[in-house]
Amino acid sequence: MEIIRTALRSLLGNRTRSILTMLGIIIGVGAVITMVAIGNGASQQIEGFMSGFGANLLIVMPAPPNSTGARGAAGSGQSLTLEDSSALADESFAIERTAPEVNTRAQVIYGNSNWNTSITGSTPEILPVRTWELESGACFTDADVRSAAKVCVIGKTVATELFGYSDPLDANIRIKNIPFRIVGVMKAKGANSWGQDQDDFILVPVTTAQRRLVRFGNKVSAVNRINVQAKTRDVLDTAMEEVRSILRQRHKLTEGVENDFQIRDLTSAMENASNTANVMSMLLGAVASISLLVGGIGIMNIMLVSVSERTREIGIRMAVGARPSNVRVQFLTEAVVLSLLGGIIGISGGVGISKGITKFLSWPTVISVQSVVIAAGFSAFVGVLFGFWPAWKASNLDPIAALHTE
Repeated sequence: MEIIRTALRSLLGNRTRSILTMLGIIIGVGAVITMVAIGNGASQQIEGFMSGFGANLLIVMPAPPNSTGARGAAGSGQSLTLEDSSALADESFAIERTAPEVNTRAQVIYGNSNWNTSITGSTPEILPVRTWELESGACFTDADVRSAAKVCVIGKTVATELFGYSDPLDANIRIKNIPFRIVGVMKAKGANSWGQDQDDFILVPVTTAQRRLVRFGNKVSAVNRINVQAKTRDVLDTAMEEVRSILRQRHKLTEGVENDFQIRDLTSAMENASNTANVMSMLLGAVASISLLVGGIGIMNIMLVSVSERTREIGIRMAVGARPSNVRVQFLTEAVVLSLLGGIIGISGGVGISKGITKFLSWPTVISVQSVVIAAGFSAFVGVLFGFWPAWKASNLDPIAALHTE
């Protein structure tokens, strides 16, 4: 403790120089924590987006229709049907389950309240496929799908807008002036990474949506998309190939004819994006750590100057019995204290800047305990690394020559 107190007295004797010396460490540690926090935030944002879609998920959509050479929007065709979804689930070895989707928007009315929301027609399998959970009630059944029952499950936002704090279970609402009975309420998921409300929707049996809410022309059983969940991440490629083979066979597409559907591997795309974000986080942290290197060089320079200024003091210490190791430890302690103080201030600054970025710029940041520990440890390592040479030089001074130094 005496060595630390002596080091602090020495550093406080030259406050301005000590602060300027620590500046490189402060900037370096703060930059490392901030950059890693931004990278972690980006990764978490992507993972949140992935969790909203489900695990091991493939999205099958109709290919854009081609009219007079102009292709339409993705998913705007009518090549996929409810029977396609059932065939994929029954005939594939790598697919765990499928869930067709029919999507539209509609005005929903309950009493004197009304709300415009998204309507999704699907089967009970949509819940495990999309990792949705119920807060109360139950989902409609396969029997409801077969009979095109007028029942629905509502999201939390719809429940709040139409019912406030009242219990919506078993209440009757009107969707496009058609009465539907509420059998369940979804657990709230909040907004996704892009700010979209994930609770603003109503889920109905897919057959009910096809017959009463959406018009597909003559193709009554058409769906907007099919969600395909593979059994594991490892068989996603196999599942994709099975989807392609089964649908081409069902749609009677001969060799050389383009697919009338599209398959999107959201899991792989999001994992690639997440890996890219992690690499960027590491690169940003590595670039920021250069400031730590610069700060370490600054500490070494200042400590060498300190050795020159305190040569006579070193000679007196050795003359009264101090060993070279005592002098070496003294100067090494001063360098480490400089680094640690700079590291502590840098950590506070990095955490504050990260929170400020989230608050004022709305960029997600996640402060990692690991990055804080690594930054603090690295700052101490910098103190030892760059303080060793000045400390070694001081410990090897000739006491007699040092005492004669003015």
